[in-house]
Amino acid sequence: MHHIFLFLLIYFCHPFTMMNDQERRNFLPIDSDLIPDVPEKPRWMMVKITKRAVDAAAPADKEFFLWDDELKGFGLRIYPTGRKMYLAQFRAGGRLRRVNIGLHGALTPDQARTEAMKHLSEVRLGGDPASVRDRKKASPTMKEFGQRFLDEHVAIHCKATTQAEYKRSVELFINPKLGSHRLIDVTRADIVALHASMKDKPYQANRTLGVLSVMFTIANDWEVLTDGTNPCWKVKRYKEVKRERYLTEDELARLGQVLRDATSEPEAVNCIRLLLLTGCRLGEIQTLKWEYVDRKAGVLRLPDSKTGAKLVPVGDSVFEVLDGIKKIDKNPYVITGYVEGRHLTDMQHPWRRIRKRARLEDVRIHDLRHSFASDALELGEDLTMIGKLLGHTQVQTTARYAHLKTAPVRTAANSVSAAIAMALTKPVQASNDSEQEEAA
Repeated sequence: MHHIFLFLLIYFCHPFTMMNDQERRNFLPIDSDLIPDVPEKPRWMMVKITKRAVDAAAPADKEFFLWDDELKGFGLRIYPTGRKMYLAQFRAGGRLRRVNIGLHGALTPDQARTEAMKHLSEVRLGGDPASVRDRKKASPTMKEFGQRFLDEHVAIHCKATTQAEYKRSVELFINPKLGSHRLIDVTRADIVALHASMKDKPYQANRTLGVLSVMFTIANDWEVLTDGTNPCWKVKRYKEVKRERYLTEDELARLGQVLRDATSEPEAVNCIRLLLLTGCRLGEIQTLKWEYVDRKAGVLRLPDSKTGAKLVPVGDSVFEVLDGIKKIDKNPYVITGYVEGRHLTDMQHPWRRIRKRARLEDVRIHDLRHSFASDALELGEDLTMIGKLLGHTQVQTTARYAHLKTAPVRTAANSVSAAIAMALTKPVQASNDSEQEEAA
């Protein structure tokens, strides 16, 4: 029965199904069925980029581009935020590259077009503006490179005093003016401006210029810069007036009296005495160790100095001062400091107190070295000998003291002026021609 019922159901329903299919084919669909699916808004359009076209470009859910239909590669990027950026697109080195030109509003379409033409012309000549941009982005700032310079070059290749000078120049003078500049962007005009801003301190201005010059040389050596140029080259330095201060016999007497009376700071007094008697630099005496003293040879064997290892010949008066200094256990230094096992590091404050009592306020510690040289000249020593006493490696360095040897010059000047004065007082002798004219 079940099979018979299924047969009858199919037989009678089939005509109605065929009729419904025919009617469905003849039925007109509603309007919504005729509207095709709207494709996603295209991400670029070709137009003539004008102010009207740029202003009319409304932001969408995703960024899209307007490309200029006249200048190939010139375009405008519209961000969903509404920001509009002019750009240039080109192919360089087998890659598609883009360079931002500037924001709409800061630039007009005509200005942006001009900049795009410059970039695209550079590409046609074989250049790659994008690589220039990438190098600028990769370039460290002056502050960043300055720290690397101090850590990887100065700390390794320079002596402690030079390290301190370089660090001072970088942190106090270079970073405040140029620290935020990228190294690759610093120009000679920037260097000149920095140098000029320090014209009231010509010595420090020249030292800072020297530090900058070394920084750019190292930047080229490390290939942080690749153009081989140095913006510090040919920047004219300020004229420096060399100090010619040295102590007279009366000033030495006043200083000696103060040193004898200054019993409250014996370390500083001993340091000053050794500076006066040896002609050494301050750092050489501050770091002098007992093991460097060779009494038998009569020298101080300094393993390191501004000019490297050297021997300093010293006289008996130096050993008398050394004999009066008490050696401190577990401290190798002659001039001991306040920290166990260390040398005296601050001599400026004690010196200022001592020189004030001696009425020598304009005398620096380094002038004691100059006084040693001037006294040697007055005693008749030649420049070669004085250079050896001071540890100079170049004759030109010692030659600066030549002007101090005034006694021989005064003697020569006195002889010449006396000869001329004597000639001026001699009576005039009449010539034969004059006698004949008088007889006629």
